[in-house]
Amino acid sequence: MINLSLENKNFYVAIDFDRTITSADGVDSWAAVAQTRYVGQEIVKEMDELYAKYRPIEMDYSISKNDKEKYMKKWYEDCMDLYYKYNLTKHKMLQSIQNSNMIFRSGAKEFLKLMYKNDIPVIVLSAGIGNAIEQFLKDNNCLFENMYIISNFIEFAENGKAKKFDNSKIIHTLNKNMKGHLPKEFEEKLSNKEYRLLIGDLIEDIKMVDESELNKTLKIGILDINIENNIDIYKKYFDLVIQGEDATFYQIIKLVFAL
Repeated sequence: MINLSLENKNFYVAIDFDRTITSADGVDSWAAVAQTRYVGQEIVKEMDELYAKYRPIEMDYSISKNDKEKYMKKWYEDCMDLYYKYNLTKHKMLQSIQNSNMIFRSGAKEFLKLMYKNDIPVIVLSAGIGNAIEQFLKDNNCLFENMYIISNFIEFAENGKAKKFDNSKIIHTLNKNMKGHLPKEFEEKLSNKEYRLLIGDLIEDIKMVDESELNKTLKIGILDINIENNIDIYKKYFDLVIQGEDATFYQIIKLVFAL
């Protein structure tokens, strides 16, 4: 196994957010933005319908990559269009996020603080909503200077209403990577690191790191659902797979850093 050293600071972290940093027991960043009491019942109903339709497809590894990519793109486009359709405002969004049931996976806060304490760069790559991710981390005192978030950020007009999202720029499950998204100063920080620590809950999360760098990447997969059906394929793609009661960041810290 690749030896990652906190002392030598010889690596950086590429990590997913929804159902990785956060627990699958809470809501994801999409749902955090759209709670019924703040943005209305209809948008939440339509969001739930889209989730029920597309989430099983996201977790089905018998579907071809090309077909799945089409489904994922359509899912994310439809969700983004709902924010615009139902007149989401910045004020409503912040209220919704700050009162949402988005919760950390066990040990995630400690992991992020450990990386900050040791000056390890952390790139959060998410196909979710960047506004929710940023606000959640900020509200929990976990938005650190060593971090950079790559995600879908909703922009707002001067009147506070959400602008229509450019769907050509949507980051979804199958196109999530760092290429072209990092500022120069962060690219320079990463260029000096020999190894990468990748953590995600989907096999597609492996693409967060360029394929040419995977031989220097320790890949950790978090498997919460469909464990029996997916465990073999997860073990094929990830170096370590944590599941069930062991699917915590305390376990990751123990396995990777012996702490």
